[in-house]
Amino acid sequence: MNKTVVIDIVGLSSAVIGEHTPFLTEYIKKAHVSRIKPHLPAVTTAMQTTYLTGLWPSQHGIVGNGWYDRTDSEIKFWKQSNKLVQGESVWEVAKRMDPTFTCAQLFWWYNMYCGADYSLTPRPNYLADGRKVPDCYSHPATLRDELQHRFGQFPLFNFWGPAANIASSDWIANAAMYVDDKYNPTLNLIYLPHLDYCQQKFGPDTREIGKELREIDALVERLVGFYEDKGASVLLLSEYGIVPVSRPIHINRMLRKAGLLAVRIERGLELLDAGASKAFAVADHQVAHIYTANDKVKQQVMELLAREDGIARLLDDEGKKQYHIDHERAGDIVAVAEADSWFTYYFWLDDKVAPDYARVVDIHKKPGYDPVEMFMSSKLRAGYKLLRKKLGFRYVMDVIPLDATLVKGSHGAVDIPEDYYPLLISKEKRYDAELEAVSIKDIILASLLT
Repeated sequence: MNKTVVIDIVGLSSAVIGEHTPFLTEYIKKAHVSRIKPHLPAVTTAMQTTYLTGLWPSQHGIVGNGWYDRTDSEIKFWKQSNKLVQGESVWEVAKRMDPTFTCAQLFWWYNMYCGADYSLTPRPNYLADGRKVPDCYSHPATLRDELQHRFGQFPLFNFWGPAANIASSDWIANAAMYVDDKYNPTLNLIYLPHLDYCQQKFGPDTREIGKELREIDALVERLVGFYEDKGASVLLLSEYGIVPVSRPIHINRMLRKAGLLAVRIERGLELLDAGASKAFAVADHQVAHIYTANDKVKQQVMELLAREDGIARLLDDEGKKQYHIDHERAGDIVAVAEADSWFTYYFWLDDKVAPDYARVVDIHKKPGYDPVEMFMSSKLRAGYKLLRKKLGFRYVMDVIPLDATLVKGSHGAVDIPEDYYPLLISKEKRYDAELEAVSIKDIILASLLT
């Protein structure tokens, strides 16, 4: 098989390629560029899974970065087991075609127990004393130790949160080249998250994110040169483009004011009680899955939200089928925001009683996605907390603000300008000017078989 490398440059769109990306600007002059039509939801886990399985979310079951588990009565985000994917991945098909085929799956999601020969994914250690220690998970297990010995501890706090920067993408790139030198996999899948951070903070404004664009451009140049020198076919890919937003929609607060969302009080703070609610929303960027107690409540919610500004679509059963998101994990209603809007998970009406997790980076406890985790309420307060950490005292990094208007970029919706569509860039072959996301698996297989 032909050695193939797929580099996933998150947030790359035509809107941000230009004066700050000299390598990519020159590279695409000699390559073929296709737009990829985003599907619902155009978020990390769903788009990646569609690319790798060639199936719609209605088939593979990944309806978002998180959803409501109706059996456990819990909202779960950012789970990692590949057993959640209901479909056959590209490396399984390739292995069947050629038993000598090998795959390195590096930081694409649903990475654990995925069947790839070599894999890496973020996996912090949660210690008994409450500390979160940066780490990653690998297969084989010894690979993690080799990489951290060579490149240092995986920079988890640079992967997400207020300190997110190029360090995490740089670490991943170094790990990818190390894995390739050692194992020479037939297919390399590499995830570079850097452009996600700045664009959610500042939007796709190249005047604001010029530094970050130059950083990722230089890193991609290094990776492409490394793999092309080895004779590999390189596919540059993105999952979504990020659109400018100015309007947060507090959908759970709407449901609460209507008497449909239940909360409970613990230690004087409010927590969303999903199992006791008649209706609640699992917010995920520009898409929200709304789970309802029965058909009567469902109709009530449809009528309630139809009057709210910023919501472009409310998908019922027929609507979900039309948009290929009709899976049992999906909400009874799927709300889609206008292009300039996004959904918060906020359910409290007074910041004084917001849950303790609201002011920290905690992607697993929050019952929805929270891009405000990219911001810091006070550098002075953060410095004080870090000092307590260094002195060995217990501390809580409660430095995340509760101001959703800070967020200037989002994604997930499909009715967006084409300049913000994700891209496929290939030197090897010209593909259609616009592609469906489900076609990417076959394009990867075709590259392997060239």
